[in-house]
Amino acid sequence: MARDIPVGNGQMLVAYDVKGLVRDVFYPHVGQENHTGGAALRVGLWEDGCFEWLPDGWACEVGYLDDTLVTQVVWTHAGRGLRLAFNDAVDFHENVFLRKVSVADAAGRRRMLRLFFGFDFSVSGNDIGDTVAFRPEAGCLTHYKHDRHFLVNALLCGRAGFDAFATGNKSRHGFEGTWKDAEDGALSGNPIAQGSVDSVVALHLTVEAGGSETAWLWIAAGGSWNEVLTLNRELVKRGPARLLQRTCDYWRLWAAKEPGATDGLPEAVARLYRRSLLVMRSQIDRNGAIVAANDSDSVQYNRDTYSYVWPRDGALVAHALDLAGYPEISQSFFRFCASVVEREGYLLHKYTPAGTAASSWHPWVRDGHRQLPIQEDETALVIWALWEHYRRYRDIEFVTPLYRPLIKNGANFLMNYRDGATGLPLPSYDLWEERYAVLTFTAAAVCGGLAAAAGFVDAFGERELAADYRKGADAMRDAAGRYLFLPDVGCFARSISFSEECEPAVDRVVDSSVCGAFLFGLLPPGDPRVAETARVVRERLWCRTDVGGLARYEGDPYYRARGDVPGNPWFVTTLWFAQYVIASARTAADLAPALSLLEWVASHALTSGVLAEQLDPHTGQPLSVSPLTWSHAAFVTAVCEYRLKRQQLEN
Repeated sequence: MARDIPVGNGQMLVAYDVKGLVRDVFYPHVGQENHTGGAALRVGLWEDGCFEWLPDGWACEVGYLDDTLVTQVVWTHAGRGLRLAFNDAVDFHENVFLRKVSVADAAGRRRMLRLFFGFDFSVSGNDIGDTVAFRPEAGCLTHYKHDRHFLVNALLCGRAGFDAFATGNKSRHGFEGTWKDAEDGALSGNPIAQGSVDSVVALHLTVEAGGSETAWLWIAAGGSWNEVLTLNRELVKRGPARLLQRTCDYWRLWAAKEPGATDGLPEAVARLYRRSLLVMRSQIDRNGAIVAANDSDSVQYNRDTYSYVWPRDGALVAHALDLAGYPEISQSFFRFCASVVEREGYLLHKYTPAGTAASSWHPWVRDGHRQLPIQEDETALVIWALWEHYRRYRDIEFVTPLYRPLIKNGANFLMNYRDGATGLPLPSYDLWEERYAVLTFTAAAVCGGLAAAAGFVDAFGERELAADYRKGADAMRDAAGRYLFLPDVGCFARSISFSEECEPAVDRVVDSSVCGAFLFGLLPPGDPRVAETARVVRERLWCRTDVGGLARYEGDPYYRARGDVPGNPWFVTTLWFAQYVIASARTAADLAPALSLLEWVASHALTSGVLAEQLDPHTGQPLSVSPLTWSHAAFVTAVCEYRLKRQQLEN
């Protein structure tokens, strides 16, 4: 199920499903650790002896307050004459998750209600050795294990604390969970439980006829009881309303950092642009780690998550942020890369948000021979994006510490990791993480990375080295044209594999990744080979359904349910084609198809403005993880390029 509305502050991230239920709580890194494991934090309602878990049977509206990372979740039940509205946020500065719950009567009668909130924590990602306890000195509950503490408290009618609570065991000895204790409208008051545990709290509200009542709930996260207790005291003293308002104000200020950024764009595109910036920001850790996605439901697909840093995704997100005017965030990412790059100059497959090597399925041995388990484009694109950053902002003092460990070592690796006979990169894994070969996308990225490195070392006065890097980029460009372009197809090959025993094996499957031929400077967009490639990609990969959009490649099986399309449409691939239209436009009128594609993306976002990885080609429903940070970055990049090209053509 998609994660529709993430909220966070770069250290604590809370993600919801499409019904507006909290499903993931990450701390102390974005994407690491998940303290709920995808289990819903339940909300229950008791009235007149009847109990129900929400929002089953209720109408749900799930979104944000405009231009903020503050939720606007509304549950309504016409038959019951009730409306519950949640405005939630993670404070922009403190590690506190705030919930404002407004309950309104629409039946014209006085209501005596009990709201129940269940907390199904598995601290640090597992439920072994957890404790939940009531602390009378603060009138709150605390879930904890080792140095992870989560304090739960509430405020109603100016009074802090709960009207009732219970702690207990779950998932053992036949216990489903303490949440079952709520279903009779009363709670046991059990003060402590240990092992696999959960808790429930209750707030008793009186809502006058036609009126409303507001309750507050919060979770403070920290490394010790004293840390969360201090946060709780500040909240009680200052009031949660002040923190929610300051967080709302902060994000509106942040989203409006660049005045005029969306002038002249259709409103739907402008709104998605601002929302994309905010969603991207929610997926970035304070240490610079740009996480691909945080959707714990993906664990059910392959027993792993997308909560990792892929250097390629991160580089393209950082580039989008640079184009949009947020260089401080991209700088943190480049520092992160410099801290994890291998001594030999290459970046590994992926990293945890804390900066350690992540899980991988790329082996160090293949057919009995040693190999590097890398996607070489990731190393190259970090250097390419860093050069694009420097060209825009000229921040020499920032770049200088990165010059040797990241730029020079990385470029030297790219130079050495080449086939001496062809000038192409040696084999590595592709960006889709499915095949090991010499790839057009990788060749384009390496060419861009070497050209970027040449710019850096030239600026630092190493002229001979700059000439070597440029020579390597030129050789890569020539080799790509010689070995990878297929004149009979009018398109670049996805990949090629060389063997001493036989002729090179060319992968002739049309793959959208060949758009890399113009994205990173391998060839200019006006080159006839690029134009032909774009035509073939559009012709062979467009989904000819009511949904539309561009598939990854012919016969893509990932999440595909039916064979009547080349594959599911992805936002990233569709936006690559939009970038080609923008880059090749000669007149303002030529930009119209690109604007149509931007509007297509906006029309297929979730109502909250969140973009998934891909769509069902027949229903338009999101598939795989959501939000995908890369999808939002591709949209921001395309909008920025569209805006710049329009200005150039109109002047």
